[in-house]
Amino acid sequence: MTDKSSIAAGTLGGASVRTQQSAARGLWSSRWVFFLAATGSAVGLGNIWKFPYITGENGGGAFVLVYLGCILLIGIPLLMAEVMIGRRGRQNPDGAVARLAREAGANTKWRIAGWLGGLTGFLILSFYLVVAGWALSYIPTTLSGTFSGVGGDASGEVFNGLLASPMRLIVCGTLVLAATMLIVGFGVRGGLERSLRFLMPGLFVLLLGLVGYAAVTGEFLQALEFLFVPDFSALTATSVLIALGHAFFTLSLGAGAMMVYGSYLPEGTSIAKTSVLVALADTVVALLAGMAIFPLVFGNGLEPGAGPGLIFVTLPIAFGQMPLGQVVGGLFFVMLVIAALTSAISLSEPSIAWMTERFGLSRLKAVLVSGGLLWVLSLGSVFSFNLWADYQLFGKTFFDSLDYLTTNWLMPLGGLMTVLFTGWVMKEQTVRDAIGIRHGGLFRAWWLLLRFGTPLAIVLVFLNLSGLI
Repeated sequence: MTDKSSIAAGTLGGASVRTQQSAARGLWSSRWVFFLAATGSAVGLGNIWKFPYITGENGGGAFVLVYLGCILLIGIPLLMAEVMIGRRGRQNPDGAVARLAREAGANTKWRIAGWLGGLTGFLILSFYLVVAGWALSYIPTTLSGTFSGVGGDASGEVFNGLLASPMRLIVCGTLVLAATMLIVGFGVRGGLERSLRFLMPGLFVLLLGLVGYAAVTGEFLQALEFLFVPDFSALTATSVLIALGHAFFTLSLGAGAMMVYGSYLPEGTSIAKTSVLVALADTVVALLAGMAIFPLVFGNGLEPGAGPGLIFVTLPIAFGQMPLGQVVGGLFFVMLVIAALTSAISLSEPSIAWMTERFGLSRLKAVLVSGGLLWVLSLGSVFSFNLWADYQLFGKTFFDSLDYLTTNWLMPLGGLMTVLFTGWVMKEQTVRDAIGIRHGGLFRAWWLLLRFGTPLAIVLVFLNLSGLI
């Protein structure tokens, strides 16, 4: 640890102390493993479930082009800032921001930016587990041939039947939660790193296989034209703001995950290069998901703008009509569960790191406490579709309320606080040393974008999602 960032760490209590803390917390064994972990955090239901249907709803290619621009303006600058805060602070998000605030001579109340991220990730995970459980439930349902020859009404009845069964939702969500807690319970290298070395390559292999199948059996050229040939007449101002929002959320920003993953990143690893690669991989997965799904949708005469039901209602109709559809459909939902699991692992880590570092709990106790609280909280989301469906607050069920609170308020607010803290509270030289961008012009471009462009874009997203514009 002899680079500039480790030397500058002397103001945090000495480089030797920093080294000891890093060793005690555990570090990723290499940049490649961090890349797998961060990509796993970013790649989730948002890529495979949400991106295809919002692309379908907003005209295809023009929306994709705007989305790619938003990744550059919002996603990468904020991702770099979160990873940098994590590595510089070497603690959970709450502690890392507080430590860097002290280093900058600022009020430690800025730690709320880190604390808010951890809370947001925890709340998201509580209902994310339920949606992941839907995908898990659909694996045996699809493999058994339930969707063979069914139409839209019958497919909808299958999905509605799942939502109406609280016990089935609880069992499936509990299995996803148990797998998540088992993995994180073994620590950074024994759990997170070992599982991601297997899960992420497996996800890519399944996705590429499904793209290959779609290329042979579906309307592949029509899908490529839909995805990559822009038709700006189909683009609206609302579409642009949706693209801004999704670029922000798809990288797991504002949820504490990237900060805590950054805290395990070894010194000397380029934050800028790795962040760009993570954003690129996340975008490639989203586009590949579209290339796997839309050929099947077009090939079976279905509607690409089917909305949130595209994956769980519309796509199963295609699986039921195509050759080997049962097997292909089963593999698709296996892939969806893997994607959900990699994100669930990252969303669970901030709260576990916080409990171990703030209260001195062992990792096992922190996992058990976190898992228990998540399970209880997830019941509210499960019952939102059946037993508590008639109990609503401001017209929203428990599930919808959590989704609205985290998506429309907490994530944009946490992201905005992070860029303001990095760009306006931390000292420029400290950030320059910590981020590791050696080219002066590139750092200056990133710094100006982080201070001005990214906050403005996040405010626009925040106002749009809150219904204020």
